[in-house]
Amino acid sequence: MKKRVCLVALLWLGALPALAQIPASAPDSARPAPPRPDSLRRRFDQERLLNGLKAYTKRKTIAGKAAAALFNFTERREDRAGLDAVLLDRQFDQHNYKVVRRIDIRTLDAFGFSISDSTRVPRNILEKTGNTLHIKTSRARVRQLLLFRVGQELEPQDLAESERLLRQTPELLDARVFVNERTSTADSVDVQVITKDVFSISGSFQLRDVGAGIVGLRDVNFLGLGHQLRNRLEYGRGLPQTWRYEGSYVVPFRNFVYGQARYLNEYLNREMGLRFSRDFASVNTRYAGALSYDFVDRQVAVSGIGTLEDPYVFRALRYNVQDAWLGRALRLRSYDLGFENPGRIIVSGRMIRTSFARKPTEDYLNANLLLGTVGYSVRRYYKDKYLFGFGRTEDVPTGTLVSLTSGYELNEQADRHYYGLRLSYAGYHPRRGYLYLNGEYGSYLRRRGNDWQQGLLSGEALYFTRLYHTGNLQWRHFLWHRGSLGLNRRPGEQLLSIEGDRGLRGFRPEGQLRGTSRFVVNYEATMFTPLSFLGFRMAAIAFADVAWLNARSPSRVLPFYETPYTGFGVGLRFRNEYAALRTFQLTFGYYPRGLGSAGGFRIFENSRPYYDFSDFSFGQPGVVRYE
Repeated sequence: MKKRVCLVALLWLGALPALAQIPASAPDSARPAPPRPDSLRRRFDQERLLNGLKAYTKRKTIAGKAAAALFNFTERREDRAGLDAVLLDRQFDQHNYKVVRRIDIRTLDAFGFSISDSTRVPRNILEKTGNTLHIKTSRARVRQLLLFRVGQELEPQDLAESERLLRQTPELLDARVFVNERTSTADSVDVQVITKDVFSISGSFQLRDVGAGIVGLRDVNFLGLGHQLRNRLEYGRGLPQTWRYEGSYVVPFRNFVYGQARYLNEYLNREMGLRFSRDFASVNTRYAGALSYDFVDRQVAVSGIGTLEDPYVFRALRYNVQDAWLGRALRLRSYDLGFENPGRIIVSGRMIRTSFARKPTEDYLNANLLLGTVGYSVRRYYKDKYLFGFGRTEDVPTGTLVSLTSGYELNEQADRHYYGLRLSYAGYHPRRGYLYLNGEYGSYLRRRGNDWQQGLLSGEALYFTRLYHTGNLQWRHFLWHRGSLGLNRRPGEQLLSIEGDRGLRGFRPEGQLRGTSRFVVNYEATMFTPLSFLGFRMAAIAFADVAWLNARSPSRVLPFYETPYTGFGVGLRFRNEYAALRTFQLTFGYYPRGLGSAGGFRIFENSRPYYDFSDFSFGQPGVVRYE
């Protein structure tokens, strides 16, 4: 029995080479046996390993049953059927402007159910116990996300957009919106909505050292109402403040209105805020806006470069920001009677009031900023899979965005103008892959002396290849570039970082590492495997990151004069589609320079995806974000 258990473990780790074939009978003594190939040079046979493990899970022994409980090789129905890239806009064109007679909503628990297979039910004690602990999403919450109501006419794209909005909420794994064709008439329809929950409660614990670690707790569907509660506490950070806390609470209201409260407390930085907002969630959303209040109390470095010879000099910065904006989307005329024009002209205005209680330098001024934006946006969505998820349906945004922003700031010293421009494009094809391009520029201008101030030029490009197949494995390549060039920034505005999501994944420098300009390139290869372990599907990754940061010469614009920081690593990514904390990644990284730990090696975990799509909706006018 012990030998069998060990065999399963070694197969899982991929440590055993392929076994040589044993002949059925002894070889003829008259003929010499063929030379045995060198086992060290034999190619790893992935197909044989998987087939051997599958065969072992079918054995009637205790070890075989244990292996069958841990590994699941049953290919999902949606995986077998395949899913071509489907343009969502025209799925339900034949039902445009029909009256909705009835809406049937069916919500499914997190475990054991399937949207694509109505006969599937919870089968084991783990699935049944998980559903017992889970509070199912209320029908009222689902109804909040629908763009149509009983007795109203169906606008173009209402059905497809409602399905997309349901699928993109954190509390739902997947959603389908159907028209009952059997009861459909020339002027009315019955609509069926089916949603599947995620297990909304999740927690995390990371032990960094004796007496130091990170504790996280969140619920993205509190009481089944769609409320989102997030908490993250770090302890044992060292003096002078041994802890760090970050938390937020989000409440959804009708008509896509959200309220949010947030709080952050860490050494040299304390923030809190309250916000009520309604975004352009759908292509048919006409009005959007927000009201918010934020308070910031932090210490900023006004001089020094962070070395022993020239250490940072910190001073207090305390201020509050009051913000309000309103936007209107205008539809364009369509010359095709059977097709809604996807283009929108969006006009919006914003007022920002900033009041400083403590200033590190006299360059920080109380100000009122008025902004206006005119833009053109085209949004289209495709359905596909194996992009960032593991076979589930995903919405791929494509389109074009052009926006012009102009503003006027009234401050204590001298009023100034603001000008901004943004250009974005994304295209997707299942064979050619996905390409996203974005460029932004913004700067203040003081008319007296043509003095350009606090400018920023930024660019972004994200590309991933089509899905490749090798046996039972599926894989893609990702390439991501981000660049930010600070122009005429204020003293102490060295805010750009290359830590984590903003640069090198897993990178934690010793001390404060900030600059005025940066240039980052990230590469990743992701391989999706057919293995399923206790509901978690596994993918293997390999990455290489490089980042240039202008941290020593604020007067220079380009960051390429300094030696780049690099990071390399491999890892395993696990995704459980039924839990709120869907993705968990364990990564081993190596950083030749700049890392706080000795040797440049670090093992870290991450529950947030490193890459994500950028939508083509825009709302509030704003200055280019310098962070």
